[in-house]
Amino acid sequence: MDIISRITDLRLQHPFKIARRATDAYRQVISVEIEGGIGEAAPARFYGETVQTVRVALETIGPELPDDLDAIHDVMATVEATLGGNYAAKSAIDMALYDRLGKKLGVPLYQLWGLNPHKTPYTSFTIGLDEPEVMAAKTKQAEEAYPILKVKLGTPRDIEIIQALRNVTDKPIYVDANTAWTPKEAVRKIRELARYGVELIEQPTKPHDLAGLKFVREHSELPIIADESVKRASDIPMLAECVDGINIKLVKCGGLLEAHRMIHVARTHGLSIMIGCMIESSLGITAAAHLTPLVDYADLDGNLLIVNDPYTGVTLDKGKLILPECPGIGVTE
Repeated sequence: MDIISRITDLRLQHPFKIARRATDAYRQVISVEIEGGIGEAAPARFYGETVQTVRVALETIGPELPDDLDAIHDVMATVEATLGGNYAAKSAIDMALYDRLGKKLGVPLYQLWGLNPHKTPYTSFTIGLDEPEVMAAKTKQAEEAYPILKVKLGTPRDIEIIQALRNVTDKPIYVDANTAWTPKEAVRKIRELARYGVELIEQPTKPHDLAGLKFVREHSELPIIADESVKRASDIPMLAECVDGINIKLVKCGGLLEAHRMIHVARTHGLSIMIGCMIESSLGITAAAHLTPLVDYADLDGNLLIVNDPYTGVTLDKGKLILPECPGIGVTE
């Protein structure tokens, strides 16, 4: 079966930096089409994937896809068995299959899953790492449109950055350290950050240091959310005593089907859930947004950070996610 793919360079409005990665001016995504259904992957080198590895994976799996594409569980079982750790490629295929099925049935994804579109949360808006005064300026620009801010930290000036931001906003702040802190450093910084009204901390320590995560959680007055430490549903049970919640990303877990599994497993373990993203177009963001009636937090702003979005889809009403009513994912070029 033919899988049509296209690589797109997404240009960022501002250079974007996090603790473990140099500043980006653009990011590459790869879109796919399968019998009229479309999907997208925004692969991350941190997880060993690029648009080139995704394209090779797509070429590999094309001839192996079953004839009955409506049976998404069966199709994705074949994809899982064939593609191994190529989660970004799996995500693009999964997304295209669900888009195809929604279009075939004439219903948007949220209706396909029986979800209430009015129960979407507000999304946070991300402020990338920079000098404190630059981050404060970006915060001031974003404050009116976005009710929740997500701030990237992971430098010796972390507290200074939050102080600068608090000089220009009193909005809720989520902090994402992107694995940059040691456990003891995290506990110390979280104690200070709590005084500035920070509401949660995402991935303070190294991904595989579960003992460190547990130490931080046991000594933190703020919720600890795992991101880089959790990719799939099978990762959740061993994390359950180490964190308060998880961040699910389609490109990280392998798509909407696996994201559903993760949501149910996380709820079974009493964890809160965030739906996050990479820097993506509205195609990937809108697909993820259809799941948000099931979660506690949304960080779906990847499309808001770029200037050449090829699609329109999910919109915002003062930060609240508004799902499109068109069949499938619901985006238009």
